[in-house]
Amino acid sequence: MKIKPVGERILIKVIKEEEVTKGGIYIPESARKEKKEGIVVAVGTYEDGKGLPLEKGDHIIYGGFQSDEIDLDGEQHMFLEFKDVLAVIED
Repeated sequence: MKIKPVGERILIKVIKEEEVTKGGIYIPESARKEKKEGIVVAVGTYEDGKGLPLEKGDHIIYGGFQSDEIDLDGEQHMFLEFKDVLAVIED
């Protein structure tokens, strides 16, 4: 399925935090910090039709409180407003 976000939105695949440490210790949900990182899957456009400065595959950090979650192929994805993108992580 191909999805194209409308307007100044992006679709990301959420990166979940590990539930078990490298040493094999389980981390309870109450002790985990919510990671706000994701991989860009699809990008919308500005109102004038110009592309947003993100590309498919970009690793991002995001903030904000409003997002719409969707399950695609058994994996958690999320629609975000472009204004909620804080940074692109460059390897």
